[in-house]
Amino acid sequence: MDMTADKGMVVNLIKFVAPIMLSGILQLLFTASDLIVCGLFGSEHSVGAISSTNALINLIVNLFMGLSIGANILMARCYGKGDRLKGQRVADTAVLLSVLMGLGVGVLGVTCSRYFLRWMGTNPELLELSTQYLAIYFIGVPFSMVYNFCTALLRAVGDTQRPFYFLTLSGLFNVCLNLLLVIQFRLDVQGVAIATAASQALAAADVLVYMRFKKHSFFALRLRGMRLHGKEAKEIIRLGLPAGIQSALFSISNVMIQTSVNELSVTAGTPALVDGNGAAASLEGFVYTSMNSCAQGIVTFGSANYGVRNKKNIRRVILRTLMLVTASWLITGSVVLVFARQLLGLYAHGSDTAVQYALQRIYITVGTYILCGLMDSFAFALRAIGYSVLPTVISTCGACGFRLLWIFFIFPIDYFHNLTWLAISYPISWFLTALVHFICFAVLFAKLKFPPESADSTTAPSDAPSEPCSQN
Repeated sequence: MDMTADKGMVVNLIKFVAPIMLSGILQLLFTASDLIVCGLFGSEHSVGAISSTNALINLIVNLFMGLSIGANILMARCYGKGDRLKGQRVADTAVLLSVLMGLGVGVLGVTCSRYFLRWMGTNPELLELSTQYLAIYFIGVPFSMVYNFCTALLRAVGDTQRPFYFLTLSGLFNVCLNLLLVIQFRLDVQGVAIATAASQALAAADVLVYMRFKKHSFFALRLRGMRLHGKEAKEIIRLGLPAGIQSALFSISNVMIQTSVNELSVTAGTPALVDGNGAAASLEGFVYTSMNSCAQGIVTFGSANYGVRNKKNIRRVILRTLMLVTASWLITGSVVLVFARQLLGLYAHGSDTAVQYALQRIYITVGTYILCGLMDSFAFALRAIGYSVLPTVISTCGACGFRLLWIFFIFPIDYFHNLTWLAISYPISWFLTALVHFICFAVLFAKLKFPPESADSTTAPSDAPSEPCSQN
């Protein structure tokens, strides 16, 4: 084995995943600031009120956000071909789609927040606070939709720095406004929601101004002549809808789990259970993001080597990426597990009961999170060798379907009717799905018939966009 080339591959992988990981963790930190500020300075169950809305928000928003992947892929193709005319039509269409969908989702969320939360069985003690937060949050959804679509277009033409700068600026603004509205004006969850919506508006304004006045770019934001181009709209939907559906299906299983947590909370007579579950989920997000960011290297590097028919390098990419995924889990997971009580104390508003509930979940999920990392890695590996539908079907049936079956048939049994056994459904679903992904990849990879590699060099990261995976 060429150790120099192997070292170069690892270095390139780290260079590729580091910005993705940093952006993801930064976004999680800003999101966590909402819970932490409320936990320290808000009302007793404000953390639980916000946490109980997350699964519902993801369910409604992710379906439409998935379409931004379609805009990203289509713009990247135009950029690769140098087709500026079509690229401009894609930009016009994507921006208008984001505005129209954002307004539709925003109106739906604002008007139906209370009904959705009641349907999920939200604890009555949390219902009013959750409704206040959710209704205000959805006012900012149109801005969030615009930001995500526009940054997807920018990343498609190789501009990855500006989205990070815009995210950093809006995130810092969010944190400062959180502190002002919650501490100074005592607005509790309403203040956090207002800060979130305002920061989303700032991010959208930043990216729109940049696109409008940037010179010599592949596309521009046009105020005149902008319209919805039917052909490009259909292509964006065709390319992005599968990713949106997959994210929505994952969200459905998470909504059902949140509904089960709400039911346990009502039965136990304490909203602290929802508080603890939400705090644990927030911390888990950091571990997941670090692993998933590493796993995304497989689809880009693997696809590049698949394009040049270098089977040996595909294998090496997967093995090295699995090493990075494992290392990221060991590092971030260890930090969360060792300092779990201290970190949870930031969320739990001094409630030992909430911390105890959070620990029930976090020891199970974080301790076995490598299974989720393997599940994502082999799903990306299948996509890298040309199979995009298969991992979606496997993930939907294995992760989502299994959890729904668990909730409907196992969870109602008295012995299993608690938070611990609800959390255990996660590692079991990860293991089963990862196993099927691995078997399918091993069989299909063995069938690949490439000519002998003419060189043993690593392939640099491709500019083609990778399909993100929603939190599992």
